[in-house]
Amino acid sequence: MTTLNVGDLAPEFELPADNGETIRLSDFRGKRVVLYFYPKDDTPGCTTQACGFRDAYPQIEERNAVVIGVSPDSVASHQKFKTKFDLPFLLVADENHSLAEAYGVWGEKSMYGKKYMGVTRSHFIIDENGYLLDVQGKISPADSVSGALKLLNK
Repeated sequence: MTTLNVGDLAPEFELPADNGETIRLSDFRGKRVVLYFYPKDDTPGCTTQACGFRDAYPQIEERNAVVIGVSPDSVASHQKFKTKFDLPFLLVADENHSLAEAYGVWGEKSMYGKKYMGVTRSHFIIDENGYLLDVQGKISPADSVSGALKLLNK
């Protein structure tokens, strides 16, 4: 799991987003960022998490924050997922899992006894200057949203 800690400088990235643009973490300086990692578009837990952030988005924006979702899915997959569930935030395509690796959330998983490599559901809250305010690994979809809101309310 992640070796990043609260107070660390969040790893920078430059990756394609669902809007067709390449985005960088530094593009959001001056705002807090909820950067959440999820395994796969349009699967039950990932949809619960995304829709939770969608429903909380007005509150998140009021707190000078944005949400960015990250998974190994393609831009095209993100576009379909975003449209299907009317998601108001960016989804980043981390197809080579370099960002997940940088944040320490790419690793071996197991399902029904079968081992495979994948993303561990997690979130990171980053302050206006790019430093980590919160690090939550192996978090449930519901706890991710409620935990992020709780921290942003401080």
